[in-house]
Amino acid sequence: MELTQSIKLIGIGDSGLASLLPQYAKWIEESEVLIGGERLLEFFPYYKGEKIAVKSGLKNLVDIIQKETRNVVILASGDPLFYGLGGYLSKKLEIEVYPHVSSIQLAFSKIGESWQDAYITSVHGRSMKGLIQKIDGYDKIALLTDADNNPSAIADYLIQFGMTEYRAFVAENLQGEQEKTGWYSLEEMRKGIFSPLNVVILKRTAPSPNWTLGIADDEFAQRRPDKGLITKKEIRVLSLQALNLEKDSIVWDIGTCTGSMAIEAAKIAREGQVFAIEKNEGDLANCIENQHKFRTDITAIHGKAPEGLERFPNPDAIFIGGTGGNMKDLLQICCDRLKEDGRIVLNAATIENLYKALECFKELKFNTSILHAQLAHNKPILGMNRFTPLNPIYIITATRKGENDD
Repeated sequence: MELTQSIKLIGIGDSGLASLLPQYAKWIEESEVLIGGERLLEFFPYYKGEKIAVKSGLKNLVDIIQKETRNVVILASGDPLFYGLGGYLSKKLEIEVYPHVSSIQLAFSKIGESWQDAYITSVHGRSMKGLIQKIDGYDKIALLTDADNNPSAIADYLIQFGMTEYRAFVAENLQGEQEKTGWYSLEEMRKGIFSPLNVVILKRTAPSPNWTLGIADDEFAQRRPDKGLITKKEIRVLSLQALNLEKDSIVWDIGTCTGSMAIEAAKIAREGQVFAIEKNEGDLANCIENQHKFRTDITAIHGKAPEGLERFPNPDAIFIGGTGGNMKDLLQICCDRLKEDGRIVLNAATIENLYKALECFKELKFNTSILHAQLAHNKPILGMNRFTPLNPIYIITATRKGENDD
C-alpha cells in the first residue's frame, strides 16, 4: 500500500505537553488523528481532530492506521523504541519516530549514576518466570514494571531466591505531579504500596553467591539415604557441552530428578527457558529446593514422560537422563518436537539401553555420536592414592539428518 499521509510516533513524558519540544507539539496540533492510550490522550483536552484510544492489541492498531488517509500522530510513553510499541509499528508501517527520554534514563538520573553498564529488562505485560537467572549477579539492574509485576511483587519474588544482597530504588510518576522516589530494602519494598507508573533499579551492595559450571554434587539437595540419583558433575559438564546451548535456548530436561542438569542449563540459557519433568514427587521437591538455592526459575512438573510434554514449547535442546522404560514412544515425540537444528542428548548406563537408543534414532532418521565416559576419582589410602571409578556412561548426541547425509 502506498502511503500518502504523514504518520508520526512521538514519545511523551508524564508531564504531558510540557515534556514535548515545540516542534512536536506543533505536529500534534496540526495532525488530523491522534492515537494513544487514554492516559496520554487526556494530556490534550482541546485537540481539534479525532482521538482514537488504543484499547486492543497492536495488530488491530496497525489495521486502523493502514486504513487511514489523514495525517496521524501516535503517542507513546518515553522512548517508543525502548520496550515500547515503536519496534512493532516500525516493522509494519512507514512511520517517523521521535523519542522522549526513557523512564530508565530518568530513573538513573535521580540516583546520579551511569546506566550504560546496567542490565535492563522488562516484566511489563509478561511473566516474571525465569527472571532470576537473567538478573542474578549483575551490579545494577533496571526493571520496567506493570500493575501486577509491581515493586512489591518483584521484592517477594527475589526474596524467594535469597537475593537480598540488593537494595532497590523505586521511581514513581517520573516528571509528573505525583513524582516520588526512594531507596528500599527488599523487605521494605515487599510491604510497600506504589503507583502503577514506576521503574525499579536494583543495586548490589554485597557479593552474590557464585557457582561455576560443574556444581559439586554434594551442593544439591538429593534423595536420601539412596543418594546418587543425580547426573554426576563430570558427566553433567560433558552432557551440557553436547547440548550446545545458546543464551536463549529452550531446553527440556526429561527425568530431571534433583534438577542438576536443568539448573546448570538455565545458567547457560539465561535468556531462554528450561522445562523439566520428573515422575517422583520427592525428587521433584528436591528439584524445587535446588532451584531456589541456585537462583534458577525453571518450569518443573510432576509426570512420567512422554505424558506432560505437550505442555512445553518446542525445544532447541533435549536432555534425557532416564526413559522410564518407554524409550521408543518418548524418542518419537522428542524427535518430532525438536527444532530443525536442535540436539538430543541421552545418557545410557547400560549396553542394552545404548543399543535401544541407537536403533530408535536410526529408525527416526537421526544421526548419532557416542561418547563413552569412564572416569575415576583419586582416593587416599595409607599415605598413597588409588582411583575409585564412577559408573561408566554412554553419552549419545542425536541430530536430525540433513539432505546430504547418508
